[in-house]
Amino acid sequence: MCDIFGYPKQYRGSGRRSFLKLAGTATVVGLTGPLFTEPAHADALTKAQRDSMTPDQIIEFMKRGNARFQKGERKPRNYLREQRASASGQYPAAVLLSCIDSRAPAEVIMDLGIGDIFNCRVAGNVENNDILGSMEFACKLSGAKVVVVMGHTACGAIKGAIANAELGNLTGLLSKIKPAVEATTYDGDRSATNYAFVNAVARKNVELTVANIRQDSPVLAELETKGTIKIVGAMYNLGTGALEFLT
Repeated sequence: MCDIFGYPKQYRGSGRRSFLKLAGTATVVGLTGPLFTEPAHADALTKAQRDSMTPDQIIEFMKRGNARFQKGERKPRNYLREQRASASGQYPAAVLLSCIDSRAPAEVIMDLGIGDIFNCRVAGNVENNDILGSMEFACKLSGAKVVVVMGHTACGAIKGAIANAELGNLTGLLSKIKPAVEATTYDGDRSATNYAFVNAVARKNVELTVANIRQDSPVLAELETKGTIKIVGAMYNLGTGALEFLT
């Protein structure tokens, strides 16, 4: 049986001390050690498992999941067992705000399963009141410990904002990205056809969205100040499959 993000039952800890021992073991054996090669039959994340982890430990598991994804070494999963285990309750460790791009599914690129994370998706991974409310529910009421804003390379919404595209309701959405266009320092062609500039704007958009979340949600800001949660940005590279967490 599997527990924390797909780790085998024999590594299950009863508290913080046990989990830290697990984390130390993972550091020693590396990404190709026993923790990542033993067969697994995953169940959903439990409240005890989620509550035993710190925000930094959760982020580390996401990084390791992405490392497996890049190598094509995804954990064996039993989605039916995960579905059944989570049917009566959910205890996700994080909430993600990501783009709707079909090439950047968060659970897949971080090798996560059913019940591991909440996922908000909107073109350009911008925040609004509804998304903030969802994040507040995820963290304050449901107990998620990490908020991740994930942008990606070659983002169509970023290109549209740069090119001043207009189309129905999309016009208003792209207007939320334009501050990132203006705030991006870049010497060279500042057009939507220059992918280096597009990617620089995408990164700036993530940074500004993280700042906006802290500014627009006193609930989340207070949780972060207390150390209960961590709000971070990340960039996913469509070409390499690598996920970079921004500091």
